[in-house]
Amino acid sequence: RILPSEHPDTLTAMNNLATTYHALGRLEEALALEEKVYEVRKRILPSEHPDTLTAMNNLASIYYDPGCPEEALALLKQEYEVRRRHQGEAHPATMRVLNQLVAVYMDLDRYSDALALILVDP
Repeated sequence: RILPSEHPDTLTAMNNLATTYHALGRLEEALALEEKVYEVRKRILPSEHPDTLTAMNNLASIYYDPGCPEEALALLKQEYEVRRRHQGEAHPATMRVLNQLVAVYMDLDRYSDALALILVDP
């Protein structure tokens, strides 16, 4: 009522509620809220903005739980590329997303894709 629906604090509160729903196993409600947060962040902020990337990652996490690994994978790949370009390969946030990507590939039995991400030429 007090803040606009697209205010950063409102979006943070929505994200927090989505996280709570996710933890409670209320995946449909979590997904609906997180999709809205991501769509708004994507529309009002640059794609490389940390809040946009965080919303992307949160949505990927929720997608993965109800058995939508391909949707989660697509978001994580996109986030990884943006973070790699803008923050560098050694940045902790980039490395965190890389680890998430490897884990999803491993869960999907896509071992060669996982190895391609972690093997580096000497």
